Amino acid sequence: MVKKLEYLLDDVGVTCVKGDTGLDAGSLEFDSRRVTEGSIYFAIRGTGQDGHSFIESAVSNGAAAVICETMPANLREEVCYVQVADSASALGIMASAMFDHPSRRIKLTGVTGTNGKTTTATLLFRLFTAMGNRAGLISTVGHIVGEEKIQATHTTPDPVTINRLLSGMERAGCEYCFMEVSSHAIVQQRIGGLHFAGGIFTNISHDHLDYHGSYNEYLKAKKRFFDTLQGDAFALVNKDDRNSGFMVQNTGAMVKSFGMKSMADFRGSIVEKDQAGMLLDINGSQVWVNFIGAFNASNILAVYAGGVLLGADAGEVLRVISTLTPVEGRFETIRSADGITAIVDYAHTPDALENVVRAIKQMLGGRSRLITVTGAGGDRDRGKRPVMAAIAAANSSKVILTSDNPRSEDPDEIINEMLTGIEEGERDKVLCISNRKEAIRVACSIAGKGDFVLVAGKGHETYQEIAGVRHHFDDREVVRSAFNLNKTTG
Repeated sequence: MVKKLEYLLDDVGVTCVKGDTGLDAGSLEFDSRRVTEGSIYFAIRGTGQDGHSFIESAVSNGAAAVICETMPANLREEVCYVQVADSASALGIMASAMFDHPSRRIKLTGVTGTNGKTTTATLLFRLFTAMGNRAGLISTVGHIVGEEKIQATHTTPDPVTINRLLSGMERAGCEYCFMEVSSHAIVQQRIGGLHFAGGIFTNISHDHLDYHGSYNEYLKAKKRFFDTLQGDAFALVNKDDRNSGFMVQNTGAMVKSFGMKSMADFRGSIVEKDQAGMLLDINGSQVWVNFIGAFNASNILAVYAGGVLLGADAGEVLRVISTLTPVEGRFETIRSADGITAIVDYAHTPDALENVVRAIKQMLGGRSRLITVTGAGGDRDRGKRPVMAAIAAANSSKVILTSDNPRSEDPDEIINEMLTGIEEGERDKVLCISNRKEAIRVACSIAGKGDFVLVAGKGHETYQEIAGVRHHFDDREVVRSAFNLNKTTG
């Protein structure tokens, strides 16, 4: 059904209109290069560019209307110009209206935090699917709409893409959707106009300070998600994180908590553990899970709590949780024929790396060693580089510093910045190999029976971005090649 522009503007704070809002709305575009005849163009102010500079280009490409915060000097008669307080906010609201507000009919749960978003959202999707429900997923590792799997380009897509995905899920009969909510998406209002059934906060630590400017601003960004939750939603927070109370300070949602160490509505503890998994106690019931590490125990607890808050039977949730397995690139295990264990993990923050190396150290035998391969992304938060190197060196028998996604930066310069975090007494255990494939091969070649090789930073990613160009690269493929294995993981 074709929508009129005036219908899409119903819930938008319009300050001024020049032209006819009764026109048929075409596609919603925030990139002037993608504008075609009849499109509605949104002039959004970004960190690098201001969309207002491209209004003329959008109009020349056929834009029927322009949504802007400042009216351009030259107005064309055939174009409708709508002035709003915030173009990004308007895009979210109008995108939702364009697809008839699918989030009002699907139980949409958003998961935010520095670490654990992908695991928590994906396991919730798998949990509800295994319990016989139709569900959708919007995540870093990909989107799932019915039976269709769609490659992801961002942790949280733009508002038009989100609503298109949700609309597709509704048509596929999905009752639930689980979505990762990044701090960038919150600030850029990509989740504007959505109705959430619930929000989950996993934890917060050092990340994305290159974008947010400070840790305090990063905190505020995460909090904004919970500020927007309505009274019919739940806000589930990790009480073990000291910022959990701050997150829900101004929320209108029903607040619930989970914790491994704190008094919470959903309590968990590790009863037993070995190299295959853990026996957890969750609110007085015990369940064996195929996961390793305290951080994963916390993720599992969040999944259990989220499932119960969404109305699932607690006993059935526990039963299905016992069958779940790790998400791709999250503590993904590959074993060689001669007894070496490699673990590929997305850990790219200090906190995530420390969680992973601690979990592996608990698995090590008396003679086993941990060999860690890690790097840091280019054009991103530089402050975490020396911190991550120090964590790797303090917890590993051998460390190989290498490139991650160097992007426009020199990989060797990134490695040099990481080296500044390693104490003089630890330098002997460190190798610097900027070629990531070679670094992984060397780590696997020097490992012996019973040793563990951690390849951290990229996880599920199947590319490496060097000098602005993406090349095919998969840590798991390189490990399997080094181990002379086929594509089957052990």
